[in-house]
Amino acid sequence: TSDANYHSHFSIGTSDANSLAIRSYVPSHKPLRQSPRPPRPHPRLYFNGFGHSPCVFDISFLWLTSCSPLDSASSADDITCHMMPFYSYDVPHTCGPDPAVCCQFDFHRLPGGRVACPWRVAPQPITEDNVKERARLLLDQYRQKSRLFRSPVLLVPLGDDFRFVDAREWEDQFSNYQRLFQHMNQDPTLHVQARFGTLADYFEALQRHLDSTQVSRLPAVGGDFFTYADRDDHYWSGYYTSRPFYKRQDRHLETTLRYCSHLCHCKSGQAQGRLWAGSGLFSYLTTGRRNLGLFQHHDAVTGTAKDAVVFVFLSIFLHIFVCFCKYLSIFYCFLMFVQDEFLSAQDALPQKTTIKLGPEPRLVVVYNSLEQRRTTVVTVTVDTPYAAVTEVESGRPITAQISVVWEEPTLSSLLQLSFIVDLPPLSLSLYHVTRSSSGSAPRSEYHISAPDVRAEGFSVIHSNPACVFTCVSSSPVQKLRLHSGQVRQVQVQFLWYGTRSDHRDKSGAYLFLPGDEGEQVSVTAAPLVRVSVGPVFSDITSCFPHVTHRVRLFHIKGHEGRSLQIQNTVDIRSEFNRELVMRLVTDVANGNHFSTDINGFQMLQRRTLSKIPLQANFYPMTTAAFIQDQDRPGTRLTLLSAQSQAVAALKPGFLELVLDRRLQQDDNRGLGQGVTDNKRTESLYHLLLEVQTRNPPVTLSKPDHNTSLTLIKRTESLYHLLLEVQTRNPPLRPFAALGSSLPCDLHLLTLRTLESEQEAGRPSQEAALLLHRKGFDCGSAPSRRHSARGAHTRRYMHAPAHAHSPLNSRQEGFKSVAAPGSTLLYPHYMFRLKLSDRRHCD
Repeated sequence: TSDANYHSHFSIGTSDANSLAIRSYVPSHKPLRQSPRPPRPHPRLYFNGFGHSPCVFDISFLWLTSCSPLDSASSADDITCHMMPFYSYDVPHTCGPDPAVCCQFDFHRLPGGRVACPWRVAPQPITEDNVKERARLLLDQYRQKSRLFRSPVLLVPLGDDFRFVDAREWEDQFSNYQRLFQHMNQDPTLHVQARFGTLADYFEALQRHLDSTQVSRLPAVGGDFFTYADRDDHYWSGYYTSRPFYKRQDRHLETTLRYCSHLCHCKSGQAQGRLWAGSGLFSYLTTGRRNLGLFQHHDAVTGTAKDAVVFVFLSIFLHIFVCFCKYLSIFYCFLMFVQDEFLSAQDALPQKTTIKLGPEPRLVVVYNSLEQRRTTVVTVTVDTPYAAVTEVESGRPITAQISVVWEEPTLSSLLQLSFIVDLPPLSLSLYHVTRSSSGSAPRSEYHISAPDVRAEGFSVIHSNPACVFTCVSSSPVQKLRLHSGQVRQVQVQFLWYGTRSDHRDKSGAYLFLPGDEGEQVSVTAAPLVRVSVGPVFSDITSCFPHVTHRVRLFHIKGHEGRSLQIQNTVDIRSEFNRELVMRLVTDVANGNHFSTDINGFQMLQRRTLSKIPLQANFYPMTTAAFIQDQDRPGTRLTLLSAQSQAVAALKPGFLELVLDRRLQQDDNRGLGQGVTDNKRTESLYHLLLEVQTRNPPVTLSKPDHNTSLTLIKRTESLYHLLLEVQTRNPPLRPFAALGSSLPCDLHLLTLRTLESEQEAGRPSQEAALLLHRKGFDCGSAPSRRHSARGAHTRRYMHAPAHAHSPLNSRQEGFKSVAAPGSTLLYPHYMFRLKLSDRRHCD
């Protein structure tokens, strides 16, 4: 079986001919192009997924992917799917519509065993005396199930979680079913041929039947089948947010793994065939990568594991962090290396390491893991307000700002130094931080509105100006202004959702079952509001009882200066059966349409429907969601997220996200407990307003979008954070792996040194490079300096010959680049690189 997870995993050079997707309700289970497309059954899709009778729709279908061409009747990109039509994928719910009958043919439940049938009718061993009666009883269930399909070929899975673990069960199941099949096949009046088989056998038989009839192809279905429900109004939209602390830390670890892999490749390139100093500890990187994969298990990152299991995952998380830190210390050759962040405890938020400034300058090393030149802000914690920053290579002073690190709304003991950096692609840049009383960085100006003082409205204006946001005490944000001068209304609200108060099932780790619509958080007094103004950034912080909400505007050029950064620090450990939600109320006329991303690869349009329960209108958001003017080209408001969670647009102009959930009871989906181990959790977003010159067409057969080029770049910079380390002036030099940026629609997914084939646990002199060419929406045209050289404008296009032009012989560090056929990981390209002469990483 293959369980879908929050993040897609690909095996280079291998593909499954067939696969079983047990967890099709897990977000981001929409794969990219892979040839051949593996047929797959889906045991868990929405129980009333198509809302039609079997004679109208078939539950064997072709699943259209984003790579499927619009003008083709069939495509190799489509996935042949089989949906299991009943409640579950266990034996009582797979042979037919009556689980009490089907359970009698689960011979693992024979009398005297560990488990029994809950319908109180036990299975019987198949003998010569009862085989005729038992075979007809089972065949009746098969026939009733077959009426849901157009073909006479039927798939009946025989298994469940944690089954076939001993020889006795294998023997009981095989021998009894073999007697039933022999009787069915030998009786010509039954008109059936039954046998054991594999998924490949089923799909081959299905295709033979289709080829022998006039049915040219199965019905085609697009979308991703969210939101899943198994019965009644029990929609599984709760786990999209459950235990958000781990969802945020998972993303942080992915970023750390990415730049560790890059630096490993650089270090092995420096050795040029020799055994480099850290190769004996190459296993740290491998161990961290494997543990991260375990941390992304569908009961870990989803927040649906028991407390004891979560504690194990916390230990794994800490072990991953230690592995990556050890590897980074190896990269810096065991010099006096201090990573910019540390963990005080395995369930605590990362904290900044304080730089103690003295007579000697301290060196800050910043690594940009993106393939694009990047202008951004670096923040470090210092012990004095008398600090200045200079670029090591040129000695040029850097624009900086001193601000306060607030531990409580009005209490602070630390200072932070923020400075603007311009980083080449795939580069290490060096900066000196010195103690200086004369040329120190300017300090932030603070204006604090206490709860007992009525707050007046105020504005913070970008120096470009690209944006203005206005704040009053009732809402941290009121207005946003576009480059065109147009002002749009944006208001932030916080709401509580409770759970049902009657005797019906209540919300739990999996289920979201609210009692009523969300009610706005009520406070007895106006929140404490802090306003900070400086040359690098300005922000407004509102301190509510359960959430500290900060909106920050960076005064820099480029795409990172065109959005608002929103950070929420949430603590609901004192609440009982409540869920905290942040709602954006805008004047965007989106109707009942909004869009969310599918694993960061494409956007899919959603519709808010009044005929379905409120909880059914919540969808998973992995990295982004947006609303846009529906009737005419206008404004698109996009919220980028650094963690996955639930999102909805329940009314026109609304966009709301579930921040955290605290639930005292189990929801009867296998966990056996509530969700009460909440942590103090940070969530990070970027809010972007764009003017649409045209609205791209979206149809039911192709309900997906592309995002703007600005949004693509902003997502990458939010997702792939900078690596900041501190050292005491070791002999380091700046380093850039690329002479220039790659085309801005081409993204470097990973650059990973491969393991040696001759010696396990050692790095080889080869690396795997994965590139992703992203389609973008031309309705939000970027400026000229953001235009994509060689970018294709069609949404569905096979790889052009010049797709690999950025990595030609002109790029230093790459000796040869070989592109495989377009059948592998479309729209990705995989390269095998031989290390050649390159700049040293020291």
